[in-house]
Amino acid sequence: MRIAVTGASGKLGRTVVRVLRDAGHTVIGLDMVGERGPGFVRVDLTDFGQVIDAIAGVNDQHDGVDALVHLAAIPAPGIVSDVATFHNNIAATFNVFWAAVRLGIQKIVYASSETVQGLPFDAPPPYIPVDEDYPARPESVYSLVKHLEEQLAIELVRWHPTLSITALRFSNVMDPEDYAEFPSFDADATLRKWNLWSYIDARDGAQAVLRALEVAPAGFDRFLIAAADTVMSRPAADLVAEVFPDVPVRGELPPHASLFSTEKARRLLGYEPQHSWRDEA
Repeated sequence: MRIAVTGASGKLGRTVVRVLRDAGHTVIGLDMVGERGPGFVRVDLTDFGQVIDAIAGVNDQHDGVDALVHLAAIPAPGIVSDVATFHNNIAATFNVFWAAVRLGIQKIVYASSETVQGLPFDAPPPYIPVDEDYPARPESVYSLVKHLEEQLAIELVRWHPTLSITALRFSNVMDPEDYAEFPSFDADATLRKWNLWSYIDARDGAQAVLRALEVAPAGFDRFLIAAADTVMSRPAADLVAEVFPDVPVRGELPPHASLFSTEKARRLLGYEPQHSWRDEA
């Protein structure tokens, strides 16, 4: 496929571009920052004119794409003001989705977020491991936008039944060089309780993008994407007992199993996390 990737210069975006190219796809990176050259177009995603023009084709860079991977965003709460986060992220996502509709692109995979599960879990989750089955619980403006983006996708595929939009609720993205810090988390279980001690290796995040591009059918669906384990050396059951003693636990918790369930992504996308900090720290 010919695939446009927004946020191609970002932490996850760089790995996604590499993995998609290694899989044989042609990739056009779209971002505000990056070096001019083959396979990259600088674009302000909050400007619809720029977005549709960049996706439709730019001179000798490309002449259109078959699919869109939308990763670009202000990536977390608290980086800029809430108003700036809302205005930037919702406009960028609407512009990318609407450009796809206008250009007849049928496949979109995009970065939703673990935050819609209720992070930072000051109100405990309804059960553990958490999954996609309970309603979204946005607790920040950043998370609210991610929820609204999912609602936008739901309506767009209703209007356009052949359109496929897949929301990947990525956990906290990590590169191998980040793993050296992980042992320090063990001193205080509350330091990382905000996302149930979860993370996702960027390479596995890219794998999820690739699988969704390859197999997601028409319509909308959402998937939690996390590593198979937690960031902690301590057993998962001990962490839950200490920090969330009143939350029901569904099934057995293997010693270091992630408390974000990826069963749905494994079953429907064929996602299978390959990387753990325990192998590389």
